[in-house]
Amino acid sequence: MSKINYKFNNKSLSFEIITVPLHKRVGKVLSYLAIGLVFATLTIIFAYKYLDSPKEKQLQREIAELTLQYELLNNRMTQVTEVLDDIEERDNNVYRTIFEAEPIPASIRQAGFGGVDRYKELQGFNNSALIVETTKRLDRISKQLYIQSKSFDEVVNLVKGKEKLLASIPAIQPISNSDLRHQPSGFGWRTHPIYKTPEFHPGMDFSAPQGTEIFATGDGTVARADASAQGYGNHIVINHGYGYETLYGHMSKMAVRVGQQIKRGQLIGYVGSTGLSTAPHVHYEVQKNGQIVNPINYYYNDLTPEQYQKLTALSSQSSQSFD
Repeated sequence: MSKINYKFNNKSLSFEIITVPLHKRVGKVLSYLAIGLVFATLTIIFAYKYLDSPKEKQLQREIAELTLQYELLNNRMTQVTEVLDDIEERDNNVYRTIFEAEPIPASIRQAGFGGVDRYKELQGFNNSALIVETTKRLDRISKQLYIQSKSFDEVVNLVKGKEKLLASIPAIQPISNSDLRHQPSGFGWRTHPIYKTPEFHPGMDFSAPQGTEIFATGDGTVARADASAQGYGNHIVINHGYGYETLYGHMSKMAVRVGQQIKRGQLIGYVGSTGLSTAPHVHYEVQKNGQIVNPINYYYNDLTPEQYQKLTALSSQSSQSFD
């Protein structure tokens, strides 16, 4: 039952029913609705701005976790970079120095990637700066690793080449110390045994009994094995590569042929006195890049430091050569 309101009429001294026009009732209802709508709108705005939904809270937790993981990843990349820097330092100043290779400049090792739009797709996010910086660091590390791997490939090849080089250098005497009859006649100006005139002696003469074994002083290939060179008699020339050649003269017999591959310490012939010679011996020469050098500098695989020093002193004395 609807509520009926009355008012007292002073003129008629009676109560009269209050009648509210329809437009006023509609206006009142609309005003209530408007106030409610405004309140609801303000509430929604406040909620969206200051209150997070469960889904938004979950997304925020995930973003926070991802940000933490990015920071941890950056820390790990810092550690990787430090290790890589140490490897690069050793590569430049140890490995490449040992094998006489030029160090790789820092400008090449640390070079970045070109292109202004390389990281464009990573822009526009709340954490773009972190994502871009992490990606850049990862790219730099990847490039450093690539350059370092190529450097190690080169070092490996240098190691292989160095092993071959070390085996090829003429680093022993052509005759064993136990077979030597006299101290060697050295490199330099000596008295010619036949002409008795001062002449430059381009090698060392090792005096030994006829038929004593003569050994190759380094790995190489026999370039000559004949008696056609004036004065040397039966002689052998070995090309060791890397600019080195050795000559062995006055042999009584040769034990190798032209083109044969030779190893250091391999028998190549026997002591004799063929050619221009006054006694059984082997005339031994070393050439480096076409220049005759003193063989005394290449016996380090054969002699102790004391023996080497003694041999150097004796061979440097002025004496008569055997050829």
